[in-house]
Amino acid sequence: MPPFSTNRKHILPGFGLSMGYTVFYLSAIVIVPLATIVIGTFRMDPQAFIGTVTAPRVLASCRLSLTTALLAALCDSVFGFLAAWTLVRYRFPGRKILDALVDIPFALPTAVAGICFATLYSPVGWIGQLLAAKGIQLINTPTGIVIALIFIGFPFVVRTLQPVLSELEPEIEESARSLGATRWQTFRRVLFPHLFPSLLTGATLSFARGIGEYGSVIFIAGNLPYKTEIAPLMIMSKLDQFDYDGASAVAFMLLIASFTMLLMLNAVQRWQEKASH
Repeated sequence: MPPFSTNRKHILPGFGLSMGYTVFYLSAIVIVPLATIVIGTFRMDPQAFIGTVTAPRVLASCRLSLTTALLAALCDSVFGFLAAWTLVRYRFPGRKILDALVDIPFALPTAVAGICFATLYSPVGWIGQLLAAKGIQLINTPTGIVIALIFIGFPFVVRTLQPVLSELEPEIEESARSLGATRWQTFRRVLFPHLFPSLLTGATLSFARGIGEYGSVIFIAGNLPYKTEIAPLMIMSKLDQFDYDGASAVAFMLLIASFTMLLMLNAVQRWQEKASH
């Protein structure tokens, strides 16, 4: 009997039932909520929409969210890569504990993380008082926001890279070295091209998460208009004022930014696959 016979019994239900459940689940959890934002945005008058998204305070908050999320994603790319490399390539006491700690930002409530950072980096905190003695302040500054976003985006890079690093055969490096390649040449020309798509995926996920992060940022940002006011807080402010259409307009801009990054990521991955073939 052929290995893929139509009479083969599957553990899960057939395609029709599975597909129906998938479409229903995605519609209820993803498509319908996002459609609500789009509908609320297009319900606005075009001039009102343009006036809302081009207001100086909204532009300042969106600019801050995008720049801090980008800086955090770049930092996560570097440190996440080093962490994933260490956890996969080396064996040392406590490795499993460190590997479990990577997932803490996923499990920890973001508000708890924000309070921890605000307490730690405040002028009377353990680290904040040392920095304050040197005239450095992290609370109520964009730098503090970047630190919080690095924390919540770090696991995306590590968990995306780990499976790819585990699948790389040591024989690839040994072959490169037998041909006279140095360690740097082996990493740059042999290993990194295989790891780059996953690294880019993790960084993009970290960036997309950072754009919409709220709980871990508001406690350390200070929420100063035009300085440390993030776009999600602007959305909350408009909701508090019962300006639902205005909140939808700002959320729509963040949604467009996230979708743009994901589309660019897919384009780069396809180009990478074609180049590898």
